[in-house]
Amino acid sequence: MSAGPDASPFAVVPVLDLRHGRVVRARAGERHAYAPIVTPLSPGSAPADVARGLLAAWPTRRLYVADLDAIMDGAEPDRGALAAIAAACPGVELWVDAGFATRDGVADFLAAGLGRPVLGSESQTGPDLVRALGDRAVLSLDSRAGLPLGPAILHEDPALWPREVIAMNLARVGGGDGPDLAGIGTLRARAPGARVYAAGGLRGPDDLRALRAAGAAGVLVASALHDGRLRPEHAAILDA
Repeated sequence: MSAGPDASPFAVVPVLDLRHGRVVRARAGERHAYAPIVTPLSPGSAPADVARGLLAAWPTRRLYVADLDAIMDGAEPDRGALAAIAAACPGVELWVDAGFATRDGVADFLAAGLGRPVLGSESQTGPDLVRALGDRAVLSLDSRAGLPLGPAILHEDPALWPREVIAMNLARVGGGDGPDLAGIGTLRARAPGARVYAAGGLRGPDDLRALRAAGAAGVLVASALHDGRLRPEHAAILDA
């Protein structure tokens, strides 16, 4: 019998995408078209409500939050929404991508105590911030349609990578094409000591098996949870 969804070394990390103070539904990475989410997991799109619903759908100790206003528009991190999520989910670590690109911006975020910063390659101008933060941050290696986003050195030099790395395939986010297994395998081969998390394309429980076989440490997921294609009982797959 499974010990529970969060007991396996392979981590399923639920995702919240924030836009204008609400949680929005990802569709093939086309961020400008994201609309407030409608989901059976929550009575509305308020961040705290959706966070509670995701934790009910998959109990975990970690949530990933993408602040799209910060990533797309250069806005300050939505501390109100982040604080509401944190208050609704005590004991849960937030991984937060808020378009961090400067040391001062990361320092302010860390001082607020609202989670662990995710450094998206698409937001970087070079390797300095990734190098400076090391394992205090998570690195998201962002790509779209096979094209790496951000400085090439971040994708090419695994010596720069922190312990935890996200393979963020934006074209697959919110879609049904399946995760990028080949990409995960490539990253794992280049940095065997890194914990690599897939992001984008998870369809259901069978993909958990495939990702684990490819060497992934976990997967970021939203649509499959909202649609009921991934449920707590599927955690038993990770014990097989």
